[in-house]
Amino acid sequence: MNELCLFALGGYRDFGLRVAHCLGLDLLEWEGWTFADGEHRANPCAPVRGRHVVVMQSLRASRAESVDGKLCRLLFFIGVLKDGAAERVTVVVPYLCYARQDRRDDLRDPLTSRYVAQLLEAVGTDRLLTLDVHNPAAFQNAFRHGAEHLETTGLFVEHIAGAGQAAGGLRPAPRARCRGGAAVRPCQPFRRFRRDRHRAGGDALGRPAVRHHAKPTRTIVPTVSHCWPR
Repeated sequence: MNELCLFALGGYRDFGLRVAHCLGLDLLEWEGWTFADGEHRANPCAPVRGRHVVVMQSLRASRAESVDGKLCRLLFFIGVLKDGAAERVTVVVPYLCYARQDRRDDLRDPLTSRYVAQLLEAVGTDRLLTLDVHNPAAFQNAFRHGAEHLETTGLFVEHIAGAGQAAGGLRPAPRARCRGGAAVRPCQPFRRFRRDRHRAGGDALGRPAVRHHAKPTRTIVPTVSHCWPR
């Protein structure tokens, strides 16, 4: 495999620079425009012929750009890389959009996670890497080509627990029932939240999964995918 080159789209430049530093590589530049009608374009500023190109982008909405805008920009950028004769394109998306829409609860429900996989494959993606997807089995089945899923919740919790122990305010949960790990923060009450699986008629169906407690209790860290930069 020829020389590896790295690109980081959107607001992912700082993360891309850290990755490039760890690998001892340069983060290559790209340029893009957004036109008055909302259309956009993006292209690399360096030749990619015969190279293994890694593109980093989080597909989570931000104030500057929607999920669909980021996905569309990523697809177009992969396409221009393949047109530029890149030998291989690997896409790193710590947060993969639409990954939770992975099964049908009703006869006409969409399998949007599979449609996203088909779009990425259609423009020439050779391999995709993501973190902490909603359903690893559905994620693997959606992609016909290479797809890698990494679980990082355990590392995330260990980091928080270590930092908390140093500060004297956090310790590992003795009996965490949360998949992937949990953490305990004294004097931190549970926040009320809902566990929603599907929607009917535009309304989310679900019920409170945790009730509010005034006394010191545990703070559960069920996933870290939403903690990645936008």
